[in-house]
Amino acid sequence: MTNKTSENQESNSYEQMPQAIELEKAVLGTLMIENNAYWSICDILHPNIFYDCCNKSIYTAMKRLGEQDSQIDPLLIQEQLKRMDELEKVGGKQYIDELISKAAPISKIEYYAYLIQQKYKSRQLITLASQVKIKANDETTNIDEYISLVKQELTKIASPTSNKGYIQINPLIGEAYRSIQKAAVKADGISGLKTGFTKLDKMTSGWQNGDLITIGARPAMGKTAFIISMLKNMAVEFKTPVALFSLEMTETQLVNRFISNTCDIPNVKILSGQLASYEWQQIDGKLKELIEAPLYLDFTSITRIDDLCEKCHHLVKDHGVKLIAIDYIQLLYCNIRYTDNSRYLELNYFTRRLKSLAKELQIPIIVLSQLNRNLESREGYEGKRPQLIDLRDSGTLCDDSDIVIFIHRPDYFNMLQDDRGNDLRGMAEIIIAKHRNGALGSLLLRFKGEYNQFSNPEDDMNNQKCNEENYSLKSKMQDYDNPFGSDGPLPF
Repeated sequence: MTNKTSENQESNSYEQMPQAIELEKAVLGTLMIENNAYWSICDILHPNIFYDCCNKSIYTAMKRLGEQDSQIDPLLIQEQLKRMDELEKVGGKQYIDELISKAAPISKIEYYAYLIQQKYKSRQLITLASQVKIKANDETTNIDEYISLVKQELTKIASPTSNKGYIQINPLIGEAYRSIQKAAVKADGISGLKTGFTKLDKMTSGWQNGDLITIGARPAMGKTAFIISMLKNMAVEFKTPVALFSLEMTETQLVNRFISNTCDIPNVKILSGQLASYEWQQIDGKLKELIEAPLYLDFTSITRIDDLCEKCHHLVKDHGVKLIAIDYIQLLYCNIRYTDNSRYLELNYFTRRLKSLAKELQIPIIVLSQLNRNLESREGYEGKRPQLIDLRDSGTLCDDSDIVIFIHRPDYFNMLQDDRGNDLRGMAEIIIAKHRNGALGSLLLRFKGEYNQFSNPEDDMNNQKCNEENYSLKSKMQDYDNPFGSDGPLPF
């Protein structure tokens, strides 16, 4: 019923059609300079949504490049427009350069695309309304049948891109097969990013691209220490570029915790500066590893979700960051004002944005989250273990997350043994409560709060053996004078 040809050449005798040409230019400019931006809005916009004919042709060229799995950049767009015999019609290279100069920030592109789609819907409604008026005044119209047709048209207007998200399975099979081959050649079977926590990596196969991962715990369970230990492992041991947005701590507080974790020195001694000689040696020996690590930190305490998303784009584009962590999601905010249940709806918006961002950037994104207080009123060992219901005050965080992990420290609740009699002092249970693409389960890690450190229990045993060997060496050397003096560095 509605005319889906070039709409800007139609005219209404009684009003100007709604349009947003400047927004169209801003979106097209961004798509030209941001390699992966097209995939974030291709489900929102299709060529007929554009009001301006030139903009419509350019977006059509982009769409064809995207369908060919080709990069989208100004030169390739011009070549595609030439093949379509449209380059001169749209204004040639001069108009392409104009669009680039009007590019919007990457964080705004989805919102701008949404506004462009809204203008399109308004135009469609106006066109439909004029047709309904004519048909309703026609005595020959079967009104009941026509109402059914109008309903169908309204459905099309409401979901203008509902049929644009499908793809035939053939091109996807090759990509999936290559991923399987890539995982098969790895002896450990870890296809994603390693965390340094052996059992966790085995259970998850590593953090996977496009996943949103939630790590939840009540206060004092060690959420920040866990993320510090994990990011240090990834950046120092595996040289994986990672980033952390710390919305709660200052630069000094967080960096001191990384130093404490890396150098095995209690945080309280780092704060006071009262270090023994051998501890200064530990700093001298290990700090270089941290200095050279591809670890990026952001300490902006009041962070809008739009600003965070824009920074994430730059971290991936400029520094090749492979994983981003946010500590913690409840401290984000946005400019959208909700009327009822505002905090719940706001968190829903955050989780949807972050999940979309993970898919768009093709990296894992980890968010830390507080849990509600209900678990503290529950009794018994099982009662104190976090459950998915404890995330219920965090919007749709549980629903949108691919993996949900809880940190539980039994000894914090004075539970020193499990039901099998195993010693739980200094241990933290890592509970995989949701795993969209794998199994559920739990594992134990060693927790050393004074060092802000989580570690594999087997690593702890290896360190103990090493310390025993060092102690034996020290005993043999006690008959010799220490050339460094009694307070000087140890001679081993």
